Amino acid sequence: MRMRLMLLGGGNALGQALIRLGAEEDIAFLAPRPPEDGWTPANLTQLLDDHRPDALVNLAYYFDWFQAESVSEQRLAQQERAVERLAELCQHHQITLVQPSSYRVFDGSRATAYSEKDEPVPLGLRGQALWRIEQSVRAACPQHVLLRFGWLLDESIDGALGRFLTRAEQPQELLLADDRRGNPTPVDDAARVILSVLKQLDCSAPLWGTYHYAGNEATTPLALGQAILTEAGQHRQLAVQAPTAQAHAARPDASEEPQNAVLACKKILHTFGIKPRAWRAGLPPLLDRFYRHG
Repeated sequence: MRMRLMLLGGGNALGQALIRLGAEEDIAFLAPRPPEDGWTPANLTQLLDDHRPDALVNLAYYFDWFQAESVSEQRLAQQERAVERLAELCQHHQITLVQPSSYRVFDGSRATAYSEKDEPVPLGLRGQALWRIEQSVRAACPQHVLLRFGWLLDESIDGALGRFLTRAEQPQELLLADDRRGNPTPVDDAARVILSVLKQLDCSAPLWGTYHYAGNEATTPLALGQAILTEAGQHRQLAVQAPTAQAHAARPDASEEPQNAVLACKKILHTFGIKPRAWRAGLPPLLDRFYRHG
């Protein structure tokens, strides 16, 4: 790797997966610790003035965007301002910016998978913030790759998977939508995709733009929950053996979660040669890490 790589967010689950995967191929990231008050336009300006990497992967807000149950409007607004400044700095220093986004930019009203050509109509605060962030990145930094991911799964105890497994330890009804669809995407697979993109950008291929990536085989939260419980049963005796079906409209997050979150991944395949991997194959190592760390 000729490019010098910087990673914001090296301490979260996706950042850790990317560092792990990079180390296997002797690809190193400069991963600065975030300041105590978080990244701000001022300290980002200082950081990039000091280091000037060739490419920057911004996973600084990964947990809030992909794993947190909810995020305040004020917190999202601060993150928007920080990413807007980051994009301006990357353009100024001619740094390639790799920026994650999400299926949440869509409203879920389509019957078929969303492609990069579909117009985003975000539902909730997070989706709306992500859509504004995408637009500010495109406007400020032409040398960017925006990666929209599907349902990301990681081993963090307070992430989506961790909350689900914690509830499964209590004898209670575990309700999951059976009429909502999306692509589960284990965090190791997302890291593989980011690294593959970086390797091709290292060959000076100007493949800027927006791309979708999500695990192979769309499914429902109900079927995903059952697959997780089956695999988790290899590690621990759980009180809940099977989830209970519930309609999307009855779910507490129905107003902000798209009913159809399925992403079409043809563009990333044709441009980068990145093939979607089956999410089911990623569950065993993911749950193994979850129970070892937990």
